[in-house]
Amino acid sequence: MRNLSRKAEDYLEAILNVSLDKGYAKTRDIAAELSVRPPTVVEMVRKLDAMGLVTHRRYEGVTLTPEGRSIAEVIKYRHETLRAFLTLIRVPEGAASRDACIMEHELSPETIEQIRHLVEFIGTDAGSTDLLCRFEGFCRSKRGQAGLVDRSRPFVTPPGRPAARGRSLL
Repeated sequence: MRNLSRKAEDYLEAILNVSLDKGYAKTRDIAAELSVRPPTVVEMVRKLDAMGLVTHRRYEGVTLTPEGRSIAEVIKYRHETLRAFLTLIRVPEGAASRDACIMEHELSPETIEQIRHLVEFIGTDAGSTDLLCRFEGFCRSKRGQAGLVDRSRPFVTPPGRPAARGRSLL
C-alpha cells in the first residue's frame, strides 16, 4: 500500500462510502461525509487524481481507480474493525467512530488483524455475553469510584500482580 497522508486516506474512504450508495461521489457528498467545505474537497480530489487514485470528471463526480478502491477498502476495513472493537468495550458510538478514524492510520496490520480476531471470537463465543455483562459491571464500579481517585498519585499495582517497570498506567 502507498504511503499516503491520513487526510488522503480519509478522502479515499469517504469517496468509497459515498460511492457504495451512488456508484460515484459528488464533491458536496464528500464534503458532507468529512465535514469540510467543497473547495477543500476539490483541492484534495485534484491531488488524488494526479496520483492515479481517483478519476474526477467535472459535473460527473469522482470515482475510485482500482488502486484507489483497493486502498480505500483497506482503510474502511481497519475503521470498521476498530469501531467494532471500541463499541464492544462499550465506548459510545460517536466516540468509537471518531477514535477509530484516528487509530486506523496508526496501528500495524498485525494489530488490526488480532483485534478483528478478538471481535469475531467474542461475537461467536457462547460465554461472551456473561463476560461482557461482567465487564459492564466493572466499568460501572470504576465510574462510581472515579470521584475518589487521586490522579496525581502514581499507579499502585493491585496485590498479586507483577508491577510494570517504570510505567504509570494513569
